[in-house]
Amino acid sequence: MCRRDFLNSTLLAVGGVLLGPLSPQQLLATADDDWTGYGGVGDYANSNGNTLEVMSAGHQIRNGVFNSLPPDTIDTGEVFDCVVVGGGVSGLSAALSFKKYAGPHLTCLVLDNHPVFGGEAKRNEFIVDGQRIMGPQGADHFQIPLPHSFMARLFELIGLDWREFKYQEWSSSSPEIPLGNSFEDMRSPIGFYFGAKFGQKPGLWLVDPWKKKLQGAPISEATRSELLKYNEQQRAGLPFEYPGDEKSRQLDSVTIERHLMDNYGLSKETIQTFMADEGGGFGAGPDVLSAYCIYAFDVDRSMDEPSLSFPGGNDGIARHIVKTLIPDSIPGPNTLEAVCLNNIDFQALDRPGQTARIRLSSTTVWVKHEGNPSASNFVTVAYTRGGKVYRLKARSVVMAGGCWTSKLVIRDLTSAQRQAYDQFYRSPCMMANVALRNWRFLYKLGISACQWFEGLGSFTAVRKLPTFSTNNKTIGPDSAVVLTLKVLYPHYGLPVQEQGDRGRAQLLTTPFRDYERQIRAQLTDMFSASGFDAARDIAGIILNRWGHAYVSPQPGFFFGKNGTPPPRAILRAAPFGRIAFANTDLSGTPDHRTAIGEAHRAVGQLLDQVLTE
Repeated sequence: MCRRDFLNSTLLAVGGVLLGPLSPQQLLATADDDWTGYGGVGDYANSNGNTLEVMSAGHQIRNGVFNSLPPDTIDTGEVFDCVVVGGGVSGLSAALSFKKYAGPHLTCLVLDNHPVFGGEAKRNEFIVDGQRIMGPQGADHFQIPLPHSFMARLFELIGLDWREFKYQEWSSSSPEIPLGNSFEDMRSPIGFYFGAKFGQKPGLWLVDPWKKKLQGAPISEATRSELLKYNEQQRAGLPFEYPGDEKSRQLDSVTIERHLMDNYGLSKETIQTFMADEGGGFGAGPDVLSAYCIYAFDVDRSMDEPSLSFPGGNDGIARHIVKTLIPDSIPGPNTLEAVCLNNIDFQALDRPGQTARIRLSSTTVWVKHEGNPSASNFVTVAYTRGGKVYRLKARSVVMAGGCWTSKLVIRDLTSAQRQAYDQFYRSPCMMANVALRNWRFLYKLGISACQWFEGLGSFTAVRKLPTFSTNNKTIGPDSAVVLTLKVLYPHYGLPVQEQGDRGRAQLLTTPFRDYERQIRAQLTDMFSASGFDAARDIAGIILNRWGHAYVSPQPGFFFGKNGTPPPRAILRAAPFGRIAFANTDLSGTPDHRTAIGEAHRAVGQLLDQVLTE
């Protein structure tokens, strides 16, 4: 499908009211321009976020193109013991669990719609002045697991030894300032930037704002008092004893906004201005998200140590899983350095005769039992690849992709399961990686991390790289780095579904060149006074668009409401015939630990209840 067809069939349906500054006609007039944009170098050069090809295939499902299989569908003749739909961390983990527990002779195939496995756990690579540097496309860091935890055993199984993570050390004639391990690891002192939204032309930097008690910030005394009180009242740890107790259910009954207003005295104006991204791991605004979201990531306990990050984020976890599944997939030993730096052998992923296989650029469009689901022996799975439709058979299926496609491609889903899926809402995100030749403009401000409250994104940080990933074992203000901007699209004041729809419309209808221009203009506005020059300092920009990046849990999502069970409980409880459900959606928490945990549960259900003969 060409860009013009894509725009005709998908974007025009959104409606002009959602399309922002560019109308559909204007977009069509520029249809020859690149939508996906530059993809960098290396394994992921053709797989930066949801590319135009991936997006087009997904929207064919939404538009009902495959409500019946075409007569020229090609039967591959293949039968697998398990087919996993989705090659993100959850899908790869499902294949790993199946290989470990099902026995050495049972077969498993992962179908992934992207050109490279990993889902949002992928990376972008740049070559800057001869140096290879990377940034995360999505999933960014991982926690150090407790020594006897499930995650510790998983890391041991895939050969991921977190103890071997050593980071670059400071090397510069300039005095050292703190650097974090990831773009979300913001080490003090940070800087707050106040621009035109606050009447500041030129903009104003407030360095180490909390130590200065926000003195000098162009905000009202009432707002300053609210923010200081909130910052001082925050406490580490969980405010409930266990998930599902009275306190956690109370949190799940209200929005983040209501929780902040009632418990911290914040006004709606302060929340909207400074905390529109609160609960940023869930995509939508704090006015529609369950207050339980604030604490959901901390339920899975880990060591009280800073998180760690591969140079490309959690692509390192995905690559280690695949290396364990298919040892030839990444040449060399199963070490951090080899798995990170050696190129993927794509030919090794889908070889006949292997018990574990990964089939890329294959969008699943049809999943249905042969006959009555309760008595069926096989599931038909159909997928598109290279413009053709193929089908095969599976004795069991793990649906490890997102809820927005699972509910459409499972053709015989029950009404109860479909209604449960209808209560899952998704919000978009764009991760922009900006390769810089140096970051001295930040250093001159005395910071390595900053926040702002208008424009694209809201924060970024310079980070150290693990030494196994680079020849440069040291870092300083003149080092080439990747700045990552996480762009969310909350539409404060709208219902959760509409927030997601409007955000996706913005994401899909903005050409690459416009985003590139906005990023250059924003960095210039913020940093030109400290020496930043976009033409000189920016070596490259890669956009990673994720149209359905986050599940956005509304009040009642986690523990139910009015005596009804939460929607996720219906899908988690048991397989549907020969189909089990995985993905982080079912936990409500987009995290590698929940992705892996949900996959482990789904495979266990299939082995215990379906593949028993």
